[in-house]
Amino acid sequence: MRSPRDRVRHAISFELIGLALVIPLGVLAFHTPASLMGIVGIVSATIATGWNYLYNLLFDRVMQWKTGTTRKSAGLRVVHAMLFEVGLLVGLLPFIAWQLGIGLLEALAMDISFALFYVAYAFVFNLAYDRLFPLPEWQRNETEPDRGVQASME
Repeated sequence: MRSPRDRVRHAISFELIGLALVIPLGVLAFHTPASLMGIVGIVSATIATGWNYLYNLLFDRVMQWKTGTTRKSAGLRVVHAMLFEVGLLVGLLPFIAWQLGIGLLEALAMDISFALFYVAYAFVFNLAYDRLFPLPEWQRNETEPDRGVQASME
């Protein structure tokens, strides 16, 4: 399982790279002033950073408990990213509407656009992060059965 220091590095690098991408894209896509998109981006990233840390910690603990490992398949990564974004979408919707002075439906459309971007971004980022910073438990021989699977077979 990842250490608290590694989780902080993960969450902060995820949000900084995401901001560098989403603020200019948001300005272009929604014709919103950069200052407002920057505020929305920074506040959203701050909230998302805390959510990212908590969500990934809980997700990994449940995985470790249920399967004996935190290694994620491609399919599980898709579910992981989508669940993260749904939780964040619900939390950010009122803030986006208020900050930009728009209705909830318009904010929902904008929030869904951001969520779709971040689902794809989270999938790619987490895959790259896991390859750059693999856990020792993932280094063992691929032919060796997983302890969680082996224990459930006994």
